[in-house]
Amino acid sequence: MKHLFATAAFAIAALGHTAQAEDWTQYRGPSHDGTSAEAIVNTRWGSGPVVVWKKKDYPLGFASFVTSGSQAFTVCARKGKEVAVAINAATGKQNWAYTLTSAEYDGGGNAGARNNKGGDGPRSTPSVSDGRVYIISAAMVVYCLDADSGKLVWKRDIMKENAGVKIRWNNAASPLVDDKYVYLAGGGNDQALLALNKKSGKVVWKTQSDKMTHSTPTIATIHGVRQVIFFTQKGLVACDANKGNVLWRYNFKFNVSTAISPVVGGDVVYCSAGYGVGSAAVRVVKYGNRFRAAELWMIEGHKDVANHWSTPVHHKGYLYGMFSFKKYATGPLKCVQLSTGKIMWSKEGFGPGNITIAGDKIIALADSGQLVLAEANPKAYKELSRAKIVGGKCWSTPILSNGRIFLRSTTESACVDVSGRTTAR
Repeated sequence: MKHLFATAAFAIAALGHTAQAEDWTQYRGPSHDGTSAEAIVNTRWGSGPVVVWKKKDYPLGFASFVTSGSQAFTVCARKGKEVAVAINAATGKQNWAYTLTSAEYDGGGNAGARNNKGGDGPRSTPSVSDGRVYIISAAMVVYCLDADSGKLVWKRDIMKENAGVKIRWNNAASPLVDDKYVYLAGGGNDQALLALNKKSGKVVWKTQSDKMTHSTPTIATIHGVRQVIFFTQKGLVACDANKGNVLWRYNFKFNVSTAISPVVGGDVVYCSAGYGVGSAAVRVVKYGNRFRAAELWMIEGHKDVANHWSTPVHHKGYLYGMFSFKKYATGPLKCVQLSTGKIMWSKEGFGPGNITIAGDKIIALADSGQLVLAEANPKAYKELSRAKIVGGKCWSTPILSNGRIFLRSTTESACVDVSGRTTAR
């Protein structure tokens, strides 16, 4: 009831300012596609948007924020451990914290230093559903915590209980929660792809022997069938969301690391990787009860159309996002036609950051901490506003929830108001 009242209060406050105030409940949002149902009212920031709060209390990490009611959630690193935190969304103050597993990553992991095991912190974003928070640690332990108190409800060690196979730099994938289940990859032979009961943590189905990647799976209804699409070291594999049987596959090269989520646009699915791999799009077709993935295009290499860990967002037949490989600070924001791979426009100066789309607006967070608002229009790049919000390294995704953008870097977290209802303090 506490969550219901809090959500209602936020929604009432936003009436008349957003098309539909909503919680952002997991990585890539409640619709699993990186889009928000809200409208941004304040698109011209002048000297900058209203900063509701900014904190240095949640250090290290590329985990993004999620929200539910009056709280925001993320994962940071403290004293060598990954820590899940619940934050008052209106003030930025911590409500509770829960310590997870080690925050050390093989060979320095995302820090890039040969002997620095600490890295830049956690990369997995929590999910929140029905008053519970779900997290996958770098060590492949799945936690379910009570959203109000932070108390442990259940946990499952995939390495121990499902013969999990450790990958280079450890887990960076986020839990995918849909309906009654939590979906993830990472188990061993014949149980690499998993669906867990979100109430108990028990295995609902398990299948295949694919080695996992750093990619978070996505879920979509294609040709009337709800399906979970995993991006493994073999490529794309889609499973029936309820039964786990494989519906279709698409073989795609693996080299070093695959990190973006599969992107779905109608019956077309996009995948990509850096390290010289490239990108591709397939059309999912159905013959009777059988599915097949037919390749539409494939572009090799990482110079033109490829994403390292920055997952693009599909909007009206086009992909918008950061397409580059290790071009820190300089990498471009691009618009790419989904059906052909054609680059419609490219704007340098973003690096491997991330975006969210609300209505026809791109919310882009450059890796330098610049928050940029632009038009989601394939004809040309049109910037509306730009402001430097946080310092540090920004490889997380900015989210829009109840008229506010939540963002973080490796040094700072912030909340800015774009609803037009808040004045500067």
